[in-house]
Amino acid sequence: MKQTGTAIRVENLYAGYDNTPIIENVSFEVFKGEVFVILGGSGCGKSTLFKHMIGLLPPISGDIIILDENLSSATGKHKNLILQKIGVAFQSGALFGSMTVMENIQLPLKEFTQLSESSIDDIAWLKLKLVGLEKNAFLMPSELSGGMKKRAALARAMALDPSIIFLDEPSAGLDPITSAELDHLITDLASSLGITFVVVTHELASIGTISDRIIMLEKNAKGIIAAGTSEQLKKDLSNPYVYNFFNRTIDKGEK
Repeated sequence: MKQTGTAIRVENLYAGYDNTPIIENVSFEVFKGEVFVILGGSGCGKSTLFKHMIGLLPPISGDIIILDENLSSATGKHKNLILQKIGVAFQSGALFGSMTVMENIQLPLKEFTQLSESSIDDIAWLKLKLVGLEKNAFLMPSELSGGMKKRAALARAMALDPSIIFLDEPSAGLDPITSAELDHLITDLASSLGITFVVVTHELASIGTISDRIIMLEKNAKGIIAAGTSEQLKKDLSNPYVYNFFNRTIDKGEK
């Protein structure tokens, strides 16, 4: 279900820690309904960018605009209202171990809505069905496989019907078959429900499967060194680092 318009706009972003930028003067747009991938090598700033885009850290300068609302300058209730428009699934799943899968999905609904218990139950069941976990609703997180934990985290991220979902390394630690199943789920949700996905990953197989567009960060550049589709970047000879990354080759000129 492709849409028109911009879901996220990042403008002249300087982001880092203790006023020391890891990334500098970064700008890009994420369009509604697309799967947008942020990738790069270790230390390139992709996790830093992710944390700023979900409101965990304030920028040093610049703007992060979520659905026409400036997250960077928002505070208090206004910031909370913006953040309720997004969902986040962390790499570990971050499920509450003392709650069943069902209770984990229900938690945001109980916290942020005034819905009845029956409505909350219905919505939670629907989210679990969307990720294929309805038969596992009353298991504890410790009883789930790695792939199931990722699906449960995705269901919880969808609980409040966000327009945008951020995924942190969704395929990390999964076997190739489970990873491929999760990739299919992400693309299916994007196309059928029109959800915008922002995915941080370095898994080449997943990138080629799920991404509509990609930005690639690089540590020394402190920002974006390439942008485009997976096929475009795989064929791009203008930057040897990007070409080698996408084609899993080694620059023989480097010692």
